[in-house]
Amino acid sequence: MNKLITILGPTASGKTPLAAALAREVDGEILSADSRQVYRRMDLGTGKDLADYTITDAQGTVTIPYHLIDICEPGTKYNLFQYQQDFFDAYEDIVKRGKQPILCGGTGLYIEAVLKGYHLSPVPQNPELRASLEGKSLEELTETLKELKAKNGSIMHNTTDVDSCQRAIRAIEIETYNIEHPMPLRELPAIDSLIIGVNIDRELRREKITRRLKARLDEGMLDEIRALLDSGIPAEDLIYYGLEYKYLTEYVVGNLTYDEMFRQLEIAIHQFAKRQMTWFRGMERRGFTINWIDATLPMEEKVQAIQQLMATQK
Repeated sequence: MNKLITILGPTASGKTPLAAALAREVDGEILSADSRQVYRRMDLGTGKDLADYTITDAQGTVTIPYHLIDICEPGTKYNLFQYQQDFFDAYEDIVKRGKQPILCGGTGLYIEAVLKGYHLSPVPQNPELRASLEGKSLEELTETLKELKAKNGSIMHNTTDVDSCQRAIRAIEIETYNIEHPMPLRELPAIDSLIIGVNIDRELRREKITRRLKARLDEGMLDEIRALLDSGIPAEDLIYYGLEYKYLTEYVVGNLTYDEMFRQLEIAIHQFAKRQMTWFRGMERRGFTINWIDATLPMEEKVQAIQQLMATQK
């Protein structure tokens, strides 16, 4: 059986093109590890860059198969438990067909959960709890969450995503449920993986983030937000998804000026990328070996470096 290859890195590090180029060489298929790319019609804001999966070379043009992208409707609250189930089903299917599975993304919690085989149960909404938390500030909610996490001994919740009251309330709901209920419903095995990290210089990363944000706005990211709102998705549901969806929605509904939106969003993405790196460094402290590759190397050299590592793992 082909060992899972995991390619991780912060936003704008070039993970997807690298995963696609590798997949072309090793007859692979890509499993996305991105908590927002699961949503249909949320394309520019989540950075799907689907064109990256199509490769043209001397042998012709090929589209690399990908999984766990565009699998649910905007407005729904996809979660880690669902991701684990969906990942494992897709992973088993790829392995059964004799293809090379490649996990690629920047949501560290999702990556760590499937590699470790976290034991999770689905957490239903708790209307009474939600009512009791309504009106509390983000600071108060964050404090409540910290106390619950301390009781649970929990490192499961991805605090990098608690950037709105709605997200914080959902996190509190999960922690409260985990205190009151025994865990796993379906146990999934840990998966051994060769992990590749794409290492990008901080200043280059900042430059690429700003350039990419401008490009996506030029490509119609605001039109994407307006179309989602026009389709009946409430503004607060889009704000829940954070980053681009939070700030662009705030602009569209008139809560921010264009300049305020751009400046605040740019800062938020820089902070997000920094937190992604903090998570990956934490994974190393928790026992994962990450083989870091320089993002600025030519694509061919990066692919060859990974193939050499793959050869030593067999």
